[in-house]
Amino acid sequence: MSTATLNNLLEYLYGTLSPSNMRWIGEHLIEHAKKTEENTKPYSVEEINAMIDQSEREIAEGRCHDFDEAMLEIENEFTRNEKHT
Repeated sequence: MSTATLNNLLEYLYGTLSPSNMRWIGEHLIEHAKKTEENTKPYSVEEINAMIDQSEREIAEGRCHDFDEAMLEIENEFTRNEKHT
């Protein structure tokens, strides 16, 4: 997200939230950022190559979807989710 967009969001929050709401959001954002950073690690070249090898094996075995099948599956999932909300 651009700095300008983030600044606009920040200004909006300054104008609409109470100090306790600002503190609450800030604490939750910091907590979430820490968890996200801890769970995010770059893949090694070896891990990437292993994933590629696995994908190639699955394709060769026919365990894959073509584009139309994948799009249909996504549409069905959206439809299911819309019914539940």
